[in-house]
Amino acid sequence: MNNEITITDEWDKVFSKSDKINHKKVTFKNHFGITLVADLYEPKQYEGKISAIAISGPYGAVKEQSSGLYAQEMAERGFLTIAFDPSFTGESGGEPRYMTSPDINVEDFQSAVDYLSNLENVDPEKIGIIGICGWGGMALQTACIDTRIKATVCSTMYDMSRVAGNGYFDEKDNEESRYIARIAINAQRTEDFKTGEYKLAGGVIDPLPDDAPQFVKDYYAYYKTPRGYHKRSLNSNNGWAIQSNTSMMNTRLFRYSNEIRNAVMILHGENAHSCYMGKDAYNNMIKDSKYTENKELVIVPNATHCDLYDQKDKIPFDKIESFLKEYLK
Repeated sequence: MNNEITITDEWDKVFSKSDKINHKKVTFKNHFGITLVADLYEPKQYEGKISAIAISGPYGAVKEQSSGLYAQEMAERGFLTIAFDPSFTGESGGEPRYMTSPDINVEDFQSAVDYLSNLENVDPEKIGIIGICGWGGMALQTACIDTRIKATVCSTMYDMSRVAGNGYFDEKDNEESRYIARIAINAQRTEDFKTGEYKLAGGVIDPLPDDAPQFVKDYYAYYKTPRGYHKRSLNSNNGWAIQSNTSMMNTRLFRYSNEIRNAVMILHGENAHSCYMGKDAYNNMIKDSKYTENKELVIVPNATHCDLYDQKDKIPFDKIESFLKEYLK
């Protein structure tokens, strides 16, 4: 399952390093035996055991992009944080490369909690997680199973299983569309076995067509320009393996979200194309639930999906901080 791990020593993030934090690379294994590589950020000054947060996302991004920005910001605000590359991506291990699985994705978050829970300077009763974009959905899915997570923040979240099965905006939520998609993905499996290679789906479309939807233009503006481009990012380059979507098409997330007892905040931009996924996930989470008092839906005025990747004037970090401090105490 593991490829040879190569860890970069240089600061190669898409954001500047803060002089208010300490930073180092760390590694830990998930229960599939895959080595994950993470950036650890901590405040330069604190006393006693500290609250900690594990962060990942967006889907197809790497820790040098949005998750690292969030991790550094939250470390400046007093938390010990790690931003990790998911299995099969970035600097983390796992072969073949560029595969995804809802089960392994949840395990990656859980293994990050394992790691944080065993640090001498972390209070294991004060651990939260933040997931961005598709990893916002994976964060919520992890909160369904892991009671150690006292607070979860899902930022500009995607329900990857819904997109895989229904298409964007549920425009392909019918049997015939799913059947056609299954034929294509299974044909790709046959071809990949024959060639011995996993064909990649391609990252964000490049060059960008003039008639591309606005949200695709927003993705391009982040992943394909100096603002957010990174050489190890799937979305910035050649994307996921096409057949990796097999399990996501056959899975539905959040089945037990209304049984989550610990705190959850779902936040979304008012103008995000994905906002419907966050609103629906929140409504399903509180429907018939006995645990609604610590659940919160935050709609950020005038913000798009990608604004919440890196636009610090729009990401409600003050609200995220107060939420986490309230429930990690």
